[in-house]
Amino acid sequence: MPIRDCRVIAVEGTQAAGKTTFVHALTAHLREQSIGVTCTGEPARTSPFMEDIVLHGQGTFDLVAELDLFAQHCTVPLRAARHHQVLITDKTPANVVALAGLVLDPAEPGTAAVLAAARALCQAWMPLAYDVIVYCRDRYDQTAGGDRMREKVLALQDASDTAIYEACRATGVPMLEMPTGQTVAERVQWAVERVGKMGIVTA
Repeated sequence: MPIRDCRVIAVEGTQAAGKTTFVHALTAHLREQSIGVTCTGEPARTSPFMEDIVLHGQGTFDLVAELDLFAQHCTVPLRAARHHQVLITDKTPANVVALAGLVLDPAEPGTAAVLAAARALCQAWMPLAYDVIVYCRDRYDQTAGGDRMREKVLALQDASDTAIYEACRATGVPMLEMPTGQTVAERVQWAVERVGKMGIVTA
């Protein structure tokens, strides 16, 4: 099983696709079924580098900030999976690589090589660490709720959707593409039925 004895469900998609809301709703539902489940948050929201860039306007996206995020997406799930039956992650390392390819200049020294190495690590590690990726395609208002963490990437929603989807597909991890327009409860039911059929979640 991925990450020792814990089954891992990743939730992916572009920004403002309802990923975080779905992660918490699915986690709550599985807990109600007496399943030992936990979830991870989005590392970008606790990154001091992203806080400086997005919230305080200090600098721009660079290789250091993206590499820090990539590392967090690798280590946070490993630690969270300990002592749980199921882990639900908000995004994957492939998401970071996809967005970094959009915001970084490949001509900068070392950038292209580091991103190529990160892609290779995703393709080697993610099939071992993730059972399935649930891909969310809804597009909600990115400015709703005054979420300042999205300010720097508001114009990248379409491009990032394509890049993230392709990056996830390239890893070979099975993907479930969630239909659009569902309520949160419908999303949860849709996902539970499908991961149940895959044998990932059993009550």
